[in-house]
Amino acid sequence: LSSAWLSSRNHQHGATPNREERVHNCFLILFFPSLFLSGERLAKPERGKMRVHKISNVNKALDFIASKGVKLVSIGAEEIVDGNVKMTLGMIWTIILRFAIQDISVEETSAKEGLLLWCQRKTAPYKNVNIQNFHISWKDGLGFCALIHRHRPELIDYGKLRKDDPLTNLNTAFDVAEKYLDIPKMLDAEDIVGTARPDEKAIMTYVSSFYHAFSGAQKAETAANRICKVLAVNQENEQLMEDYEKLASDLLEWIRRTIPWLENRAPENTMQAMQQKLEDFRDYRRLHKPPKVQEKCQLEINFNTLQTKLRLSNRPAFMPSEGKMVSDINNAWGGLEQAEKGYEEWLLNEIRRLERLDHLAEKFRQKASIHESWTDGKEAMLQQKDYETATLSEIKALLKKHEAFESDLAAHQDRVEQIAAIAQELNELDYYDSPSVNARCQKICDQWDNLGALTQKRREALERTEKLLETIDQLYLEYAKRAAPFNNWMEGAMEDLQDTFIVHTIEEIQGLTTAHEQFKATLPDADKERQAILGIHNEVSKIVQTYHVNMAGTNPYTTITPHEINGKWEHVRQLVPRRDQALMEEHARQQQNERLRKQFGAQANVIGPWIQTKMEEIGRISIEMHGTLEDQLNHLRQYEKSIVNYKPKIDQLEGDHQQIQEALIFDNKHTNYTMEHIRVGWEQLLTTIARTINEVENQILTRDAKGISQEQMNEFRASFNHFDRDHSGTLGPEEFKACLISLGYDIGNDAQGEAEFARIMSIVDPNRLGVVTFQAFIDFMSRETADTDTADQVMASFKILAGDKNYITVDELRRELPPDQAEYCIARMAPYNGRDAVPGALDYMSFSTALYGESDL
Repeated sequence: LSSAWLSSRNHQHGATPNREERVHNCFLILFFPSLFLSGERLAKPERGKMRVHKISNVNKALDFIASKGVKLVSIGAEEIVDGNVKMTLGMIWTIILRFAIQDISVEETSAKEGLLLWCQRKTAPYKNVNIQNFHISWKDGLGFCALIHRHRPELIDYGKLRKDDPLTNLNTAFDVAEKYLDIPKMLDAEDIVGTARPDEKAIMTYVSSFYHAFSGAQKAETAANRICKVLAVNQENEQLMEDYEKLASDLLEWIRRTIPWLENRAPENTMQAMQQKLEDFRDYRRLHKPPKVQEKCQLEINFNTLQTKLRLSNRPAFMPSEGKMVSDINNAWGGLEQAEKGYEEWLLNEIRRLERLDHLAEKFRQKASIHESWTDGKEAMLQQKDYETATLSEIKALLKKHEAFESDLAAHQDRVEQIAAIAQELNELDYYDSPSVNARCQKICDQWDNLGALTQKRREALERTEKLLETIDQLYLEYAKRAAPFNNWMEGAMEDLQDTFIVHTIEEIQGLTTAHEQFKATLPDADKERQAILGIHNEVSKIVQTYHVNMAGTNPYTTITPHEINGKWEHVRQLVPRRDQALMEEHARQQQNERLRKQFGAQANVIGPWIQTKMEEIGRISIEMHGTLEDQLNHLRQYEKSIVNYKPKIDQLEGDHQQIQEALIFDNKHTNYTMEHIRVGWEQLLTTIARTINEVENQILTRDAKGISQEQMNEFRASFNHFDRDHSGTLGPEEFKACLISLGYDIGNDAQGEAEFARIMSIVDPNRLGVVTFQAFIDFMSRETADTDTADQVMASFKILAGDKNYITVDELRRELPPDQAEYCIARMAPYNGRDAVPGALDYMSFSTALYGESDL
């Protein structure tokens, strides 16, 4: 029909004299064979009545055309019988459009647009081919050749065609189509090349013949598209699984490396080393851990998104490798936080211990030096035999001097005990230099015992000769007795004034200041004592000068001279203002520490309740039903933004906390919140808002994929919230059962009902945690209406590509599928072992079932 119509259009101006009769006969025979097959009798034209019979015959044909749904406007049997070529050709075009073109449809377009879209898609991979219409786009002939080559590449060597040789291209396409595709040669190559704008209807009619000839290939393309869609989803899911495994492995490896570092409690010997450890821990909390918190949160979000996509694509749930479940990561993270919990407290305790040790060690050295300075030469003095050749007065002087020494010795007993006590405390606190301290302390104690023994021995010797000596210089004796304790008092005062101190509160420094003021109040009485002692010495000098006593200018009872007393007294007076300055500076430092405590406490008392309030508000938002899910998602994202904008206040609090630690402030009575509380609360807040947003996003994804309306979603949420008594966001088995019954789900109390409920629980709680989340609840309620691909559909698509065979070849896969997805199938399909197998045959059936978890891929 198309060939006859095109031939008539191409030769309108070359009709023969019997054109009317020829049109009548061709019309009846060529166009309406079904009319003759129906058995209806036609009138035989007779002479004289030829026109009437022809009109009757043509009317029967027109009635038959109308019965097929073809609308004929302004044309009757008379125009056809009279040979009206224009009207006849118009009617034939209407018939061609109805039966050859109208049924063509690509992606719900009109017949013409669908045919054009089909041509564009088929010729898209070919260079120099740009199909935009049904006239000039076909003049160079490459479009026809591309259509043939796309479906039957063995018929045309497309690479040898040239755009500048349209006649060769057109004749090649027409000859190949007529010879191998049974498409009549309806067009003339010279007419197409020689016409500025070829006839659109003629081109469209001829191209439609190619469409119908290749309709089988169109089915294969549809099947290939379905497989591509399924494989694309599977490839995307596998990539998500690989990303999850890598991220989980990296996070677990970081936790594995970090925990031993946090559990290492090996103490250092110096404050500098311990402070460096504390600084390293601060860097870990500020720089290293926050990104890992984000990675952990992102890991949970990726896992939930992957499981949602697998459910929506009718795939089995993703089971990570052993040891890489979300619960495994949470357990490992818990171990990290447990190790971290005591590490900072241990560091601070170690710093306090080392600070205490340094203070005690310095105190030990000071007292030991003072004692060693005092004992220097005392053993040699006690071992002298000077009393053997002394006069009576000299003996008595030696005796009195010895008594003064014993008094001095007794006064130093307390210092020796202090030195021993300090050494004992350093040992108990495990001071790193304890051996040298113990050796020095032992030397002092041994020397002290020796001094005691020598003192006792000398006294016994002097007492033996005392009976021989009677004259004692009372003034020297009194000087010695009073000078020795005063000298000890001055030495003790100098020691106290130079003693280092460590305080942590204003009350402690105020206590030291009060004690110092009390000491200064005793200075006038001490000065009177000093004047009295010096008065005794002056009296001795006066007596010596008055009576010209030859005393050699020394006091036989003591080595303490007035010059020494005056020097020590002057030293005490100089140390008093220094002590005043040190106490004032420490008082100022404690005031600054108190200011830091109040500053930190004020901020912490605001931030702590703020975090708790936000946690409660997020909990309310997650169970309330205000607006659509998109409204809830936008609300949560705005909420998340406001929370993130609060981060500078957390950073400011971190800065204040760092100043407090650098100032070695260990307690704060102005707040019950510690920086650790704030950090944990902040991390929980960020994790909760991110997890809540992810849950709403998954609900939207489920709603859109399953076709759930907003009213259904609200009804599901209302039912879920009604039975969520404790507002935990989950339902127990009995709560979930009651919720299903309230929604009209028939679950009986008999054995069959219990079995059905057990089956449902295995779907919504595959991990057997004993709870049902809202996401699992939504998935269950909507899964029956899901429009997803199945393994049977994929198998049917592969069977089309394989030409109804039970296997498929590598060449067929590479011809019908994109390269990457074809190679994906080839790499994963098992060899086909059926009786009809050929070399290289692949089993697409087991591959299809494996895509949906029904067998191993």
